[in-house]
Formats: sequence, C-alpha cells, structure tokens
Amino acid sequence: MNYRLLLQYDGTDFHGWQMQGELRTVQGELTQVLSLLDDREVTVHGSGRTDAGVHAEGQVANAKLQRDISPHKLRSAINGNLDADLRVLFIDVVADDFHARYSATGKTYAYRVAHGAVMPPFWARYAYQDARALDLDSMRSCSELFLGEHDWTAFSAAQSDVESRVRYVTTCEISDGWDARGHCHLVEFTISADGFLRYMVRSIVGTLMAVGRGEIDQSTVAHAIGKGDRSLAGATAPAHGLTLMSVQY
Repeated sequence: MNYRLLLQYDGTDFHGWQMQGELRTVQGELTQVLSLLDDREVTVHGSGRTDAGVHAEGQVANAKLQRDISPHKLRSAINGNLDADLRVLFIDVVADDFHARYSATGKTYAYRVAHGAVMPPFWARYAYQDARALDLDSMRSCSELFLGEHDWTAFSAAQSDVESRVRYVTTCEISDGWDARGHCHLVEFTISADGFLRYMVRSIVGTLMAVGRGEIDQSTVAHAIGKGDRSLAGATAPAHGLTLMSVQY
C-alpha cells in the first residue's frame, strides 16, 4: 500500500530533510522507523528537501509498505518510535502512482521575523530577530516584483542539479502585527509557488529585508531578477525563521 503522511517537525536539531549518513535527518528518522515496522528497507519520499534548521507545519511524504496496517495504527506506531520534535499528524492510503514530490502542484512557506530589541524565548527557535527600522510599505511594494514566472538564478544556491531555475510565484505577501504570546512585533512573509529552489525563499526574504532597511532599492531588485545577478540581491535570511506551511496537490 502507498501511504501519504502529513508531518510536522521542529528542524532545529535536524540536519535537514535528506538522509546524510549518520547525521540526524527527518527522512532518515522516518526511514529507520518504517523499515523496522515493515521488516525491510523502506524508501520515504518527501515533497521537498528542507535545509538544516528549517521547520515544517505541513510537510508531506509517502512510502509503500508490504505490511497491511490501518492508517490510524500506522500513525501510532510511527509516532511511538520518534522523538518529540517530529510527528506524523495524519496518514491516508493513496493511489500507487502518488509521489509526494512529483505529484505536488505547489508549496507555501512562511518566514517569521521578531522585529524588536528583544527576542522572545517562544520565538527564538522559529523566527529571526532584527531590531533595525523597517519600511514595510517599501517592502510590500517591492514584493510585487517577485510575482509571476521568473528565472530565479539570483535567488538560489549556486550549485544545483535542477534542469531549470524557472518557477512561478503566486503569492508574496507581508503581514505584521503585535504578537501577544511573545510580546513583540512579528513580521511574517508568506510565499507560494509551483516549486522552489534551494535558498529561494530565504533569499527573497533577505532581499526584502534589505529593501526595508534602505540598503537596496526596487530597481536593484528588478535588475537582480532580470539579470540573474546574485550580487544585486540581499543576504540570505537565516534558516530557523523558515517554515514549510503546506503542499498543494
């Protein structure tokens, strides 16, 4: 049977999604547990490879098991063998041709910034702190440049095995407000696309933050997108502020 898993994890103590030898990864943990349960080597496919330190509220994976087990019992068995920073929220049985990565039509990420002089402990693992003044109106105006289909060479890792760096961004929004739990001003970036390159969201956020601080202007950002020149973009934002929110199918 082909099982689809909806996952959440705190990425702080993981070396990313993808298996890397003896290093602790999300894929590695799931592979170990599912292989134990199915009494054979099981392959776990994820919707995408989150980097070290990146979190997920709605990651999706799939795995084919020979053992016939109900989704409810499988969820309990998996979670019973995982540490508390990784959890399976929901499991269902899907068609044999479903693939968590290749069947996906889009993803949504959130990047959170605790904007102020003090980093609240409740956000320390999940948001980036910046105490400098930000022009949110300029940032929102500039965010419109990222909508649509573009070549994202200037906003991705230099080394990549993808055939094309063209992706279609459908949402690039910036919200802000007072967070009662952290007693702080929280700025949140929400970015959706039909696919993402490595470091793409964090590069977009870092560039928009640079615009907000007055370090670069919109025309420079437009040139970075059009020319694929990484030197024109802002610094890549730290990994721990990024969360994979959902995957669309």
